[in-house]
Amino acid sequence: MTYTLHFLSEVEEDVVNGYVWYEHKSLGLGEEFLRVFYACAVELPRNPLLYPKVYRDYRRRLFRRFPYAIYFTIKENQIIVIGLFHCARDPRTIRLKLQARKEKP
Repeated sequence: MTYTLHFLSEVEEDVVNGYVWYEHKSLGLGEEFLRVFYACAVELPRNPLLYPKVYRDYRRRLFRRFPYAIYFTIKENQIIVIGLFHCARDPRTIRLKLQARKEKP
């Protein structure tokens, strides 16, 4: 099956926040964070069922180098990226954010 990849608008802010934090930590590290994010995002349509459900219909794709994960759902032939969150966050906070973002019009 062929999947198309869609991002909620809030994901851009998530990515920018991660980039800024890592770039302040070490010059060039933010760029590496972006490369990892885009590499992970590009892999999603190849086999989205590879990544486990972590809450209801939400699946999670972990990063390798950074403690972040892409959260997404699959609707018919679409992969909808709901958020990019740091893995040290409280899982309840992540669930609340996922629900709030999904329920937006």
